[in-house]
Amino acid sequence: MASFAMIKELAEKKDKNGNGFLDMTVIGSDKKEYPAKIWRFDNNGRFCEGEVVEIEYNVDSYKGKTQLTITSIKKASDDMIKDFVPSSEYDGAAVFSLLLNKVNCFKDDELKQIVSKIMLDNREKLEIYPAAYKLHHAIVGGLMLHTASIVEMAEKTCMVYPNINRELLLSGAILHDVAKTFEMETGKTGLCSGYTAGGELIGHLVKGAMYVEETAKLLGIEGKKVILLEHMILSHHGVPEYGSPVRPMFLEAEILSALDSLDATIFEINHATSKIEPDKFTERQWALDNRKLFNHGLSATEHKVNLGE
Repeated sequence: MASFAMIKELAEKKDKNGNGFLDMTVIGSDKKEYPAKIWRFDNNGRFCEGEVVEIEYNVDSYKGKTQLTITSIKKASDDMIKDFVPSSEYDGAAVFSLLLNKVNCFKDDELKQIVSKIMLDNREKLEIYPAAYKLHHAIVGGLMLHTASIVEMAEKTCMVYPNINRELLLSGAILHDVAKTFEMETGKTGLCSGYTAGGELIGHLVKGAMYVEETAKLLGIEGKKVILLEHMILSHHGVPEYGSPVRPMFLEAEILSALDSLDATIFEINHATSKIEPDKFTERQWALDNRKLFNHGLSATEHKVNLGE
């Protein structure tokens, strides 16, 4: 069979006889990922991650999984990249504007100033960045989609529990992952290609809190609300095992952490079950406590989000 594909991951390895081969993950024209091998192949830098290639291949099964054995490969036009990169159904710039409009309507002027300045300072990257390297919302525009999803859930939660400080919760929701733009590197595909040195050494939770402190000082704002915002960003992963140096210690921080986890889990379940037929189980998902997931077939499995205006 012949087709076009994009190389998502590529590693040069040797078999037990010392022969070189390429161990790859490719994205097909259906935007699904497939493991692939090119046997007895010396790459010498000819192919790399993020390139679109024209391939001829056989479909095999290895340990019960579908695997492509590529028999011929050559480079295709870079203009085809957009046809293979998974992306948000919403335009990132439009989502950014939607969120900024919410902030501009805040009654709390201090929160409005801090959040809007951080957003505008990072606008270019926020509009296009994925939300992760390999896990939830690892798609072009995924960061804005993930952020806006949490904001929408936060709005609905405030309708049920009117004692919540809505503007504080929305501020934390909008800023909780803003430093992903500092933490991750993106290649020409727009997807995350790895982590920056700062991302590895500091991470987006700490850097996000630093953004708040630095911005507040620049604006001449100090006091409790600055500390509350910093705490929400630092604690939104919930527990030390997931990177939070402190656990949530007030209501809005706890809600943000729960909604962040919920949105990520919904995306992961939708993504995993969309790859299988109804009444089938997925392989074990290590990001979801190594559980198998069941596609019951009673609802759509593709990830859909209804963002309000």
